[in-house]
Amino acid sequence: MRALLTAGAIALAFSLFATPLFIKLFRKLQWGQFIRDDGPEAHHTKRGTPTMGGVVIIAAAVSGYLLGKLVNGESPSVSALLVIFMMVGLGLVGFLDDFLKVRNQRSLGLGGWAKIAGQALVAVIFAVLALQFPDGDGLTPASTHISLFRDLPLDLFAWGSVIGFGLFTIWVFLLVASSSNGVNIADGLDGLASGSTIFAIGAFVVIGFWQFNQSCATAVENVAACYQVRDPLDLAVVSAAIVGAVLGFLWWNTSPAQLFMGDTGSLALGGALAALAVLSRTELLLLLIGGIFVIVTGSVVIQRVFFKLTKWRTGTGRRVFLMSPLHHHFELKGWAEITIVVRFWIIAALCVAAGVGLFYVEWIYGI
Repeated sequence: MRALLTAGAIALAFSLFATPLFIKLFRKLQWGQFIRDDGPEAHHTKRGTPTMGGVVIIAAAVSGYLLGKLVNGESPSVSALLVIFMMVGLGLVGFLDDFLKVRNQRSLGLGGWAKIAGQALVAVIFAVLALQFPDGDGLTPASTHISLFRDLPLDLFAWGSVIGFGLFTIWVFLLVASSSNGVNIADGLDGLASGSTIFAIGAFVVIGFWQFNQSCATAVENVAACYQVRDPLDLAVVSAAIVGAVLGFLWWNTSPAQLFMGDTGSLALGGALAALAVLSRTELLLLLIGGIFVIVTGSVVIQRVFFKLTKWRTGTGRRVFLMSPLHHHFELKGWAEITIVVRFWIIAALCVAAGVGLFYVEWIYGI
């Protein structure tokens, strides 16, 4: 418990007090945001705002976790290190994307397929490592089952180890790509993605701590609702470190933002979210915990599909929303940016509350 509080506090202090230094550094390096011409007109005033703030978030989270463990005389766990690997790996992909945008002074950094290739590489390495390092009970960080609250009957390795590993790798990649791109799409207004991520990753602080206290190694009356998770408390600790890092960053990222997280931050945070879901065996529950990201991503899909269908049938493409993602639709309807952000935070919080509540009810009653 002390490691959890220490990690969160160190990460919060790091990002809160170090961010101004990074802002000055990024301005000196001229790492300013480039604004798309096809975006909302009001966003052009944000051009030149320092970006790649994800560097601060990653540095704060990693420092918070490692120092939190060191101060309490504990060693890092395999599971937490896997979350850090995912966060840093996708952060590097995002950093390359941001750097190319800044250097070329355009809104396009890495091409779509290049970005997917980077996400796939990190996801595959994560998938391989997550099935290694069994503990004394033979428990590996990840399960070969697809999980909602606990392992479902579907075991990916039921078709053999080779096919099973291939299916597991694809499953992990889909989670990683969906989660990281979802956070990336939500990163369109000051503080929207960072605030929403605090709620989503904060859910895994609760889930990890609950799983630790309700471990099968302890007395549990409802055996049917019991299943083992590797290093659940440490998953809560690393989650607390990430939450602390993003919370400190949000101080400088709220409207008007003095620093954007960029793809460096959005891909890193989305990757960490996916990794936590895989390692806590709540992959399908991520749809509810990350509900705000599902909503904004869904608005993009609906817009594109509807436009192509109507163009194919009538020759003229039509739109469901004034602009996608959904937050831009409300901007064009005249909503103030801060109003949209706060209301989306409320939706994110409600989704997380529903997800954690469902997790709790299912665990207690074995529904």
